[in-house]
Amino acid sequence: MGQITVQKDLDGIRGLCLIQPAVHGDSRGYFMETWSARDMKEAGLDIAFVQDNQSRSVKGVLRGLHFQKQFPQTKLVRVIRGEVFDVVVDLRSDSETFGKWHGELLTEENRHQFLIPRGFAHGFLVLSDAAEFCYKCDDFYHPDDEGGMAWNDPEIGIAWPKLEGTYTGSASGAGYRVDGVPLKLSEKDQRWLGIRDTFRF
Repeated sequence: MGQITVQKDLDGIRGLCLIQPAVHGDSRGYFMETWSARDMKEAGLDIAFVQDNQSRSVKGVLRGLHFQKQFPQTKLVRVIRGEVFDVVVDLRSDSETFGKWHGELLTEENRHQFLIPRGFAHGFLVLSDAAEFCYKCDDFYHPDDEGGMAWNDPEIGIAWPKLEGTYTGSASGAGYRVDGVPLKLSEKDQRWLGIRDTFRF
């Protein structure tokens, strides 16, 4: 593991990992390996990624919380520009931490990578003026397989940084702001239900 440092089982949640690549820099700039199957395997993370994705979002955009129903994906996420608060919720029915959330601040400066195993809901909030977000997946995208749940479900209780607003009983973003900027969600993300109604327990 010469080029990465791995923190495993973040917050006591089995399988969640924070990966910090070795950065080699001088007055000219820096270089780092952003992915090495060899280093990951040495760290006990033997994953065959098959697809890379990239998105750009402006400040106040919140994407999530999304999960795959029949074709779950392991994801390795990072930010190459800007700053986001990246969040996952454990949805594995056999997990001792089912329903528990964990968040990581991912920025172009800290260069952290967040490894999210299969069986989690995922989302992020953009805290900078804009952010470019990259992630690897170990299965291809299946457009009809996406599920989701409310980003502001009080039963989960995610502490989104810099977010101001009052929960009104739904996933609507109305009235919420990030540093004075209105929260921006897709229509679909404002219709998801809470974890209890989503999974009927």
